[in-house]
Amino acid sequence: MTTLVLASASPARLATLRSAGIEPVVIVSGVDESQLDGLPPVELALRLAELKCAAVAARDDLPVDAVVLGCDSVLELDGQALGKPADAADAIRRWEAMRGRSAVLHTGHSLRDIPAGRSVAASAATTVHFAAVSDEEIRAYVATGEPLWVAGAFTVDGIGGAFVTGIEGDHHNVVGVSLPLVRSLLADLGRSWTGLWRTATP
Repeated sequence: MTTLVLASASPARLATLRSAGIEPVVIVSGVDESQLDGLPPVELALRLAELKCAAVAARDDLPVDAVVLGCDSVLELDGQALGKPADAADAIRRWEAMRGRSAVLHTGHSLRDIPAGRSVAASAATTVHFAAVSDEEIRAYVATGEPLWVAGAFTVDGIGGAFVTGIEGDHHNVVGVSLPLVRSLLADLGRSWTGLWRTATP
Protein backbone atom coordinates (compact mmCIF):
# COMPACT_ATOMS: atom_id res chain seq x y z
CA MET A 1 0.00 0.00 0.00
CA THR A 2 1.35 3.38 -1.02
CA THR A 3 1.57 6.18 1.57
CA LEU A 4 0.70 9.61 0.21
CA VAL A 5 2.59 12.45 1.85
CA LEU A 6 0.86 15.80 1.39
CA ALA A 7 3.37 18.66 1.33
CA SER A 8 0.76 21.28 2.19
CA ALA A 9 -0.84 22.92 5.20
CA SER A 10 -4.13 23.42 3.31
CA PRO A 11 -7.09 22.02 5.26
CA ALA A 12 -9.16 22.07 2.05
CA ARG A 13 -6.66 19.83 0.22
CA LEU A 14 -6.56 17.45 3.17
CA ALA A 15 -10.37 17.33 3.36
CA THR A 16 -10.64 16.68 -0.38
CA LEU A 17 -8.22 13.75 -0.22
CA ARG A 18 -9.95 12.33 2.85
CA SER A 19 -13.31 12.53 1.09
CA ALA A 20 -11.76 10.51 -1.74
CA GLY A 21 -10.81 7.71 0.65
CA ILE A 22 -7.19 8.74 1.25
CA GLU A 23 -5.57 9.53 4.59
CA PRO A 24 -2.33 11.31 3.74
CA VAL A 25 0.56 12.05 6.04
CA VAL A 26 0.81 15.85 6.21
CA ILE A 27 4.26 17.45 6.22
CA VAL A 28 4.34 21.20 5.60
CA SER A 29 7.11 22.20 3.20
CA GLY A 30 7.93 25.61 4.65
CA VAL A 31 8.79 26.92 1.18
CA ASP A 32 8.91 30.72 0.82
CA GLU A 33 6.32 31.33 -1.90
CA SER A 34 7.53 34.89 -2.55
CA GLN A 35 10.82 33.69 -4.08
CA LEU A 36 9.23 33.11 -7.49
CA ASP A 37 7.39 36.39 -8.01
CA GLY A 38 7.02 37.57 -11.59
CA LEU A 39 6.47 34.24 -13.34
CA PRO A 40 3.44 33.62 -15.61
CA PRO A 41 0.51 32.09 -13.68
CA VAL A 42 0.78 28.52 -14.99
CA GLU A 43 4.55 28.39 -14.54
CA LEU A 44 4.32 29.94 -11.07
CA ALA A 45 1.81 27.36 -9.83
CA LEU A 46 3.85 24.48 -11.25
CA ARG A 47 7.22 25.70 -9.99
CA LEU A 48 5.90 26.30 -6.47
CA ALA A 49 4.34 22.84 -6.42
CA GLU A 50 7.69 21.36 -7.48
CA LEU A 51 9.56 23.30 -4.81
CA LYS A 52 7.16 22.18 -2.08
CA CYS A 53 7.34 18.57 -3.21
CA ALA A 54 11.14 18.62 -3.41
CA ALA A 55 11.51 20.20 0.04
CA VAL A 56 9.51 17.44 1.70
CA ALA A 57 10.93 14.65 -0.48
CA ALA A 58 14.43 15.57 0.73
CA ARG A 59 13.57 14.64 4.32
CA ASP A 60 15.01 11.44 5.74
CA ASP A 61 12.03 10.53 7.93
CA LEU A 62 9.50 9.65 5.23
CA PRO A 63 7.72 6.30 5.03
CA VAL A 64 9.69 3.91 2.82
CA ASP A 65 6.78 3.53 0.39
CA ALA A 66 5.97 7.25 0.22
CA VAL A 67 4.80 9.28 -2.73
CA VAL A 68 5.06 13.01 -1.98
CA LEU A 69 2.45 15.41 -3.40
CA GLY A 70 3.14 19.13 -3.62
CA CYS A 71 0.46 21.54 -4.83
CA ASP A 72 0.11 25.26 -5.34
CA SER A 73 -2.76 27.34 -6.70
CA VAL A 74 -2.93 30.78 -8.29
CA LEU A 75 -5.80 32.66 -9.90
CA GLU A 76 -5.16 34.19 -13.30
CA LEU A 77 -7.03 37.44 -13.91
CA ASP A 78 -6.05 39.84 -16.70
CA GLY A 79 -2.88 37.83 -17.20
CA GLN A 80 -1.74 38.34 -13.60
CA ALA A 81 -1.09 35.57 -11.06
CA LEU A 82 -3.01 36.15 -7.83
CA GLY A 83 -2.09 34.10 -4.78
CA LYS A 84 -3.22 34.87 -1.25
CA PRO A 85 -4.10 38.55 -0.68
CA ALA A 86 -1.59 40.61 1.29
CA ASP A 87 -4.27 42.01 3.60
CA ALA A 88 -7.96 42.88 3.82
CA ALA A 89 -7.61 45.96 1.61
CA ASP A 90 -5.93 43.83 -1.06
CA ALA A 91 -8.74 41.25 -0.84
CA ILE A 92 -11.35 43.98 -1.30
CA ARG A 93 -9.53 45.32 -4.38
CA ARG A 94 -9.35 41.83 -5.82
CA TRP A 95 -13.05 41.25 -5.42
CA GLU A 96 -13.87 44.63 -6.93
CA ALA A 97 -11.88 43.51 -9.98
CA MET A 98 -13.27 39.94 -10.10
CA ARG A 99 -16.98 40.48 -9.54
CA GLY A 100 -19.19 39.73 -12.50
CA ARG A 101 -16.22 38.30 -14.40
CA SER A 102 -14.44 35.01 -15.02
CA ALA A 103 -10.90 33.95 -14.14
CA VAL A 104 -8.81 30.79 -14.39
CA LEU A 105 -7.62 28.90 -11.32
CA HIS A 106 -4.33 27.09 -11.98
CA THR A 107 -3.10 24.39 -9.61
CA GLY A 108 0.34 22.91 -10.05
CA HIS A 109 0.82 19.31 -8.93
CA SER A 110 4.18 17.63 -8.35
CA LEU A 111 4.58 13.98 -7.33
CA ARG A 112 7.78 12.21 -6.30
CA ASP A 113 7.97 8.45 -5.84
CA ILE A 114 10.51 8.12 -3.02
CA PRO A 115 11.51 4.44 -3.50
CA ALA A 116 11.83 4.82 -7.28
CA GLY A 117 13.40 8.29 -7.18
CA ARG A 118 11.11 9.48 -9.97
CA SER A 119 9.11 12.71 -10.28
CA VAL A 120 6.25 13.89 -12.46
CA ALA A 121 4.46 17.24 -12.55
CA ALA A 122 1.58 18.92 -14.35
CA SER A 123 -0.95 21.69 -13.80
CA ALA A 124 -4.73 21.77 -14.06
CA ALA A 125 -6.86 24.76 -15.02
CA THR A 126 -10.47 25.51 -14.11
CA THR A 127 -12.48 28.54 -15.21
CA VAL A 128 -14.37 30.24 -12.38
CA HIS A 129 -17.34 32.57 -12.90
CA PHE A 130 -17.92 35.14 -10.16
CA ALA A 131 -21.22 36.74 -9.15
CA ALA A 132 -21.73 40.49 -9.50
CA VAL A 133 -21.53 40.96 -5.74
CA SER A 134 -22.18 44.31 -4.10
CA ASP A 135 -19.68 46.45 -2.21
CA GLU A 136 -21.46 45.48 1.01
CA GLU A 137 -21.16 41.77 0.23
CA ILE A 138 -17.47 42.16 -0.55
CA ARG A 139 -16.76 43.93 2.72
CA ALA A 140 -18.79 41.40 4.70
CA TYR A 141 -16.98 38.49 3.05
CA VAL A 142 -13.52 39.93 3.61
CA ALA A 143 -14.46 40.65 7.24
CA THR A 144 -14.93 36.89 7.80
CA GLY A 145 -11.19 36.49 7.19
CA GLU A 146 -11.64 33.56 4.82
CA PRO A 147 -10.36 35.31 1.64
CA LEU A 148 -7.06 36.14 3.32
CA TRP A 149 -6.00 32.51 3.55
CA VAL A 150 -6.72 31.22 0.05
CA ALA A 151 -5.36 31.75 -3.44
CA GLY A 152 -7.52 34.16 -5.41
CA ALA A 153 -9.28 35.38 -2.24
CA PHE A 154 -12.24 33.01 -2.63
CA THR A 155 -13.48 29.50 -1.92
CA VAL A 156 -16.14 27.33 -3.54
CA ASP A 157 -16.35 24.99 -0.55
CA GLY A 158 -16.74 27.60 2.18
CA ILE A 159 -18.29 30.96 2.93
CA GLY A 160 -17.47 32.26 -0.55
CA GLY A 161 -19.42 29.50 -2.31
CA ALA A 162 -22.46 31.72 -2.87
CA PHE A 163 -20.31 34.21 -4.79
CA VAL A 164 -19.24 31.67 -7.45
CA THR A 165 -21.94 31.22 -10.08
CA GLY A 166 -20.27 28.40 -11.98
CA ILE A 167 -17.07 26.62 -12.93
CA GLU A 168 -15.80 24.94 -16.08
CA GLY A 169 -13.49 22.02 -15.41
CA ASP A 170 -12.58 19.97 -12.36
CA HIS A 171 -14.15 21.52 -9.29
CA HIS A 172 -11.68 19.71 -7.00
CA ASN A 173 -8.94 21.72 -8.69
CA VAL A 174 -10.52 24.94 -7.41
CA VAL A 175 -10.39 23.56 -3.88
CA GLY A 176 -6.68 22.95 -4.38
CA VAL A 177 -6.03 19.42 -5.67
CA SER A 178 -7.27 17.86 -8.91
CA LEU A 179 -8.08 14.24 -8.08
CA PRO A 180 -8.22 13.13 -11.75
CA LEU A 181 -4.82 14.72 -12.41
CA VAL A 182 -3.24 13.09 -9.34
CA ARG A 183 -4.63 9.73 -10.50
CA SER A 184 -3.08 10.28 -13.94
CA LEU A 185 0.29 11.35 -12.52
CA LEU A 186 0.34 8.30 -10.23
CA ALA A 187 -0.23 6.10 -13.27
CA ASP A 188 2.76 7.79 -14.94
CA LEU A 189 4.81 6.64 -11.94
CA GLY A 190 3.44 3.13 -12.19
CA ARG A 191 1.39 3.60 -9.04
CA SER A 192 -2.29 2.87 -8.49
CA TRP A 193 -4.83 5.47 -7.34
CA THR A 194 -6.86 2.75 -5.62
CA GLY A 195 -3.69 1.73 -3.79
CA LEU A 196 -3.97 5.00 -1.85
CA TRP A 197 -7.41 4.19 -0.46
CA ARG A 198 -7.58 3.50 3.26
CA THR A 199 -8.94 0.05 2.39
CA ALA A 200 -6.71 -0.65 -0.58
CA THR A 201 -7.84 -2.98 -3.33
CA PRO A 202 -5.46 -5.61 -4.76
